[in-house]
Amino acid sequence: MERKIALVTGATSGIGWSTALTLAGMGFDIIATGRREQRLKELSEALPEGTRFLPLVFDVRDREKVLEILGNLSEDWNKIDVLVNNAGNAHGMDPVQTGNLDDWDAMIDINVKGLLYVSKEVIPGMTERKSGIIINIGSIAGKEVYPNGNVYCGSKHAVDAITQGMRIDLNPFGIKVIGIHPGLVETEFSEVRFKGDSERAEKVYQGYEPLLAQDIAEIVEFVVNRPRHVVLADIVVLPTAQAAATLVNKQN
Repeated sequence: MERKIALVTGATSGIGWSTALTLAGMGFDIIATGRREQRLKELSEALPEGTRFLPLVFDVRDREKVLEILGNLSEDWNKIDVLVNNAGNAHGMDPVQTGNLDDWDAMIDINVKGLLYVSKEVIPGMTERKSGIIINIGSIAGKEVYPNGNVYCGSKHAVDAITQGMRIDLNPFGIKVIGIHPGLVETEFSEVRFKGDSERAEKVYQGYEPLLAQDIAEIVEFVVNRPRHVVLADIVVLPTAQAAATLVNKQN
């Protein structure tokens, strides 16, 4: 029996890393993308024995590189059954009037355009085979807007809208399209947002129990395992301590 293939973007850490390992444990062969080649090598060593693995080093915002690499996958790798658009980022926490243009470009280019570039290369194979699962990792920021979240929230609202649009457009082909929108997940996310300020990043997760990357990976596992006639279209997942984007019950 031919093994299925899953493509996970942003697989060098956090949700992407855990999702790649979880899908491999389910029997999928893994295509993993990321900007850090060494981390992809470490991921390959952590995969279950017998998993075929194709590491692809590129930045999803580099349109030419995405189209070149994903558009020229070998025949034994180009039938992708599950696409997890996980690559994303947040930069800065400035009010819009003092926002940094480079931060804005990074968030829109990675969170929105990068997702579209990768999807553009994978979807035609799914429509041809009339099967496939696309999972877009969004954020609670795609459901709410909070102070100083302006462009990041806008980019994640775009992910939510694109996910809904994909679901409509791909409905005739039997392709499942799923949006997973996590609240606070303890990953490298905050360190990136605060530009390497580890102390500030750590405070985001103090005083309560945040979600872990594995929690999201297990949701991916659950939705992928649903019968063909079932799709969990839109999932918001929060740690118990979190009631809304900016409302967290911290104990200290």
